[in-house]
Amino acid sequence: MGQVSLELNNRLHAAVERIPAFPKSVQRILELTRDIDCEPRDLVAVIQTDPVIAIKVLKVVNSSYYSLPSKITSINQSVVYLGLNTVKNLALNFSVMGMLPHQNAARFDIQHYLMHSLLTANLARLLVDEFADGLVDPNDGYIAGLLHDFGKVVFAQFMPQELLQASAAEAEQQIPDYEAEQQFIGTDHAFVGAMLTERWQFPAELVECIRDHHQGFGSSALGECLYVADLLAKYMCIDHGEHLDQALADEALPRRFSDSDILRALGDRDKLMSEADMFCSGAAFK
Repeated sequence: MGQVSLELNNRLHAAVERIPAFPKSVQRILELTRDIDCEPRDLVAVIQTDPVIAIKVLKVVNSSYYSLPSKITSINQSVVYLGLNTVKNLALNFSVMGMLPHQNAARFDIQHYLMHSLLTANLARLLVDEFADGLVDPNDGYIAGLLHDFGKVVFAQFMPQELLQASAAEAEQQIPDYEAEQQFIGTDHAFVGAMLTERWQFPAELVECIRDHHQGFGSSALGECLYVADLLAKYMCIDHGEHLDQALADEALPRRFSDSDILRALGDRDKLMSEADMFCSGAAFK
């Protein structure tokens, strides 16, 4: 998209600066888990320095979702049972959830936003693993999916009236959310999400992928996987994917995908929905 005005650019930078910094403990967890030689004890040591994450990991592993026969009482046991990648994703999820406002003047539906983001994260990880030809770490797909719409949270908190107008236009005109945002705000959530992830010092490819996630055709392998994951998550949030087969048949997809291959790769859609719903409804993890 084109350049934003100087006034809007200043407003956006001021808003992004007011979003909390990404926790150093989570940044360190991400660094560790990128190393194929990462030892579980190194991850345990970092988690134990962050009591909030430690407590929440224990709550998750002992939740009804896993239904373990006996209670796990240590972070070390949790990492062994859940695995490095799952624990890393839990830390990411907790950090993002901790930044979300409980209320906002834009009447922005935080629960729906969170469900969509978590589902997109799981789907992007699956698609990267299956369709990115080994060019991308599947965990980068998860991060991209989790953070791709965070610009909407910035709008909801710091530009609520403009977002209200954009949301009304989206419904009345039946246009995509990013087009409505461009009309009433002067930019879209993808642009602001890229500003935010750049401030959080995520890799340039991930920042670009979030900025361009509505333009999946001809982008990077990660970008195309995020584009399709976002699309799938929207359909699955509507009706749990009941009509996903027909919806995909009607969509134009980047060349690396076919609707039949996507459906095969998704596997158990109910499990994907249940995992995302666990966090959305997980009062025990607060």
